[in-house]
Formats: sequence, C-alpha cells, structure tokens
Amino acid sequence: MDKDLLQKITDAVGASQDVRANDVRSRYTVRCNDIRGATRTLVHNIPFLFTCDAHDKLTLKEHHSIVIDGETITAVVPHETIDPARFDVVYDAGKRGGTVVTPGFVNTHAHSHMYLLRSAMLLDEEMTVDDTIKAMGLWQRDETPDSYAYAAIGDITEQQKVGITTTLTHGPNFDSGEIAARLSGQNIVNAVSAVSNSRPENNPAMVEHLLALRDHYITTPAIALHYLWKTSMETLKEVKRISDHYNARVTFHMAESPLVVEETLKKHAMSETEILEHVGLLNEHSVASHVLYVKDEDIVKLARAKVGIAHLPTSNVIHKSGLFPFWKFADAGGFDHISLGTDSVVSKNRLDILTEAYQARVTHLYSRTIKFGSLFKMMTSNGARVLGLPDRGKVIPGMKADLVFWKLRDRGFIPYDQDNPFTLIGNLITHGGRMARDVMINGHFVIANRKHIRLNESHLLDVLQQKHMDMRARVREEGGVV
Repeated sequence: MDKDLLQKITDAVGASQDVRANDVRSRYTVRCNDIRGATRTLVHNIPFLFTCDAHDKLTLKEHHSIVIDGETITAVVPHETIDPARFDVVYDAGKRGGTVVTPGFVNTHAHSHMYLLRSAMLLDEEMTVDDTIKAMGLWQRDETPDSYAYAAIGDITEQQKVGITTTLTHGPNFDSGEIAARLSGQNIVNAVSAVSNSRPENNPAMVEHLLALRDHYITTPAIALHYLWKTSMETLKEVKRISDHYNARVTFHMAESPLVVEETLKKHAMSETEILEHVGLLNEHSVASHVLYVKDEDIVKLARAKVGIAHLPTSNVIHKSGLFPFWKFADAGGFDHISLGTDSVVSKNRLDILTEAYQARVTHLYSRTIKFGSLFKMMTSNGARVLGLPDRGKVIPGMKADLVFWKLRDRGFIPYDQDNPFTLIGNLITHGGRMARDVMINGHFVIANRKHIRLNESHLLDVLQQKHMDMRARVREEGGVV
C-alpha cells in the first residue's frame, strides 16, 4: 500500500480531535479519553432489536442490552440484568424517544472507485448497459491512485451513513479500498481485478501477491473478473488455483445482457455456468452479480453449488438490462445465497441497501411477494454468508459488533403497530432510505448523531467536488462527452 498517499489523504480529511460525550449528545456516557478507543461498550435498554438468530430465524428482542468487549458481542440480555457503571462507553438506546437497532447491512457488490462519476453519466440518452460500459472507459482511463482513493472514501462513507458496515468492492485498484477502510473503519472485501478493462497491467500474479500479504492489510483481498467472456480459459484456471490456495472469494459480472451471453458462446463455445463448472469455480467461493440471462438448468446448478448471488434490481432497471429470475433461484434452493448490492453511482440513485430491498420487493411482486423478513435476511445474514463472513450479519454472542441505530420517533417509522412491532421492519424497508442515527463497526462507533467521527466530511466533500471537476476537464480535453 502507498503509505505516502494514505498520509496525504489522512492529513486532508482525517478527524484529529477526541470525541467525548459532549460531542455526541445525551445518549452517550463516555468514561474514556475518546469514544473511538473504548474497549468495553454497553448498548443499553434497546426498545427494539431485530436480528436473525443462530438458526437464521428473524427475531425481535425488546428492552435488551448488548455487551461488547473489544470488537465482539459477548452477551445480549434483558437490560435490567446489567450494571452500566462497568463500561467505558454506555449508549442508552432507550433515551429521547428510543432507537431501533439492526445488524450492519452487507453490500455484496459495489464499485467504490467509480464514485467520482456521479453526475458524469446520467443516462439521459437511449443507452444500454453495453453502451454504458464503453462510455465509462473514457471517464476512467485517466484516473490516478489519488482520485481512486478519494472516490472510494466518498463511496464507502456514503454507504455507512445509510447503515452499510460491510462492502465487497470490485475494481482495478487495491490501495483505494485499503485506504478507504483505514480512514472510515469499514469492513471491506477488496476484490481487485485480475483482468481489468482500464488497467491492462493487472493479472492473476498481482492478485496472488496481495493475497500472500493479506495479514498486512485490514481489508480482505479477493479476486475480481469483469466478465468471464473477456478472460481466457488459462487465466480462469489460474484464478481457480489461487482461490483454492488462499480460500479467497472470486467475483464477476454474469449474464448481464444478451450480448454477454452471445460473446461468451462465441469465445468459449459454452455458457458461463458451463465455464464455471469446467474450471472448478462453480462453488460457494464464487460471487456472481446480475445473473439475468441464465437457463433453468443453469439456475439449478448455481443454486446447488451455493454460488453467491449479488442481486442488483435498481441497476438492472436503470440500464434496462433485464429481470433476475429470483423465484426460480429460490425454488431451486438458492435463497440463502441471494444478497443485495448497490453497484455504483452510475447504476443507482443512492448507495443504500434499504431502497435496493424495496426495489427487489417491487420488481418481483407480480410473481410472488418477497416477505420483509426475507429482504432483511438478504441485507444481513445472507450477505455475510455470500462473502464468507460467518461472524457478521447478526447481533448474537460471538459476532463482531456491527450495529446500526435508527431513530424510532422519526418519519418513516411512525406510525407502526405497537401490537406487532415487526411492522417496523416493513416501515424501515418501505419508507426507509434515511440516514442512520449512529453506526458501530467492529465494536467502535464511526457515526454518532448522524456525523462521521473518523474523518472530516466537510473537507472530504470539497475534495471530491474538485476531483470530479478535474476529471471532467480531462475528458473534455480528449474530446469526450461531458
């Protein structure tokens, strides 16, 4: 990782001040020098805590407290059984109208390096997804390590503000994701392209080098392929070897358009599912996004092999790509491996999973209704399963403390049925998309009172705006459409 670039960006947007109780209002009692350095934390008297349990059943706990030691949840118990005086930080979730607490959401497909393209490609013209991909190349070809890193920080921090605590980001540059994780505190599966549209120098050996050094990083290195049809069979077999050796995830776009299906058959004389089967990547280490144009027999194979699916309903609609066969996958036994992703700012109006869950519900409504509990699982426990993170996605003892706090007395939540508090899940998804009040990742608060406490957002926004305009100027100089 480029340590000089990390220091430069930290100096530009990093938060240096201590964050004490008077900075985060009356829900917090802070007995240590800085809320970000707490080792023992109590989330106390939560009016409504929603999570999947150890058996993946959606459950509700009322007026419970969460005990956190370091990064890990050690107990979830009735609030009256805990003495708050024993903790470095106490967050009183029952104060000031109360909060609803959920696990942090898991985003299984993002392109965080593309954040500077917001407003660059608003898709006003009659563009297909294939046209869009071609246009993106012009905007991205002159990006620098500096602009990649700032883009990733902008993208990830926006995700955090809406409750996403874990992200798989897929792109050509590893350092951008690593720097974003170090500044923001996000859990990142950092999938770097072994075959890249914009960086021809990328190759499997480069990715293997990153995986060999993974203990030096805070992100989790993974392998990305833009499309299978653009990858040689020899490279795919090498990717399989690397994935097996390092137990690494492999992610790729799959069956995103009829053109992709056609080009795949033209190049390899077999479908993408057959390619995966042929090279040994038809397994639970693979994460496929989109997956629109697949035959029924392919769906059965993918489901049985437990291939992870990143469902991107908003991206599919915006790009007029097609319809994901959700119910065919579910009926084939594949539901537990269907998750949700934001894609990029070119493919989504806002980088949150709640609106993605609602879009999934609306998209597939004419066949059958995806229940709110199922959507909740797709955002949490399913997403963690797809990314191979068994200690994320649930609020139970032994899990990492990734928590999101939603203000209960707020538009979108109220009114709800007090006799059936599970209606709050429906309200969160249907009327949600709001900013989280507080966000904790790995046992430490990163957002308090809707304010990021690990970096200076005001400075970050200024830099992002300037970097975007610099990119526009480069594209204009090269005769591109801006």
